[in-house]
Amino acid sequence: MINNAGFGLASRFDELHDLKIFEQIIRVNFLGSVYCTHYALPYLKESNGRLVGICSLRGKFPSATADGYGASKHAMAEFFESLRIELADSGVSVTIIYPNWVSTGISKRAIRPDGNPTGEISIHEKNAMSVETCSQIIIEAVTKRKREVIMTLEGKAGLWLQLIAPKIFDQIIRKKTA
Repeated sequence: MINNAGFGLASRFDELHDLKIFEQIIRVNFLGSVYCTHYALPYLKESNGRLVGICSLRGKFPSATADGYGASKHAMAEFFESLRIELADSGVSVTIIYPNWVSTGISKRAIRPDGNPTGEISIHEKNAMSVETCSQIIIEAVTKRKREVIMTLEGKAGLWLQLIAPKIFDQIIRKKTA
């Protein structure tokens, strides 16, 4: 079972006038995976199945915007990390995928503070990984029952930088996501 539902929010937290948009992103991006997993779990246990969470690097890293997307992906990552431990003796493998930008059109559909989609592909997504490449990496990881996959060298380097030089890491994140 691959949990891959989600949408983005193109807003700073202090620009939101109605927190219903924030609640919506948590419901779709996080609780969508929780509900789907809940109902699929008996079948996954019965078949020694594979459970996959497509989290995004925002599940590992902060952003310059507290827009709810990152919070939803952090929650999703923790949920699947905990499930991996809980299900260790069940035969169900849990794989968490952390792609960076993938060319899916998510930025065009991201919601602005007024509740309307941006209608524009962000500069980050314009040079993003193709859906085909991303899918191939996911299939390989799931087939091998990998624990997690951080898809980019930039993401792997970011994990180390965050540990050894957190202030520099914060400065880089602010520049990249501003």
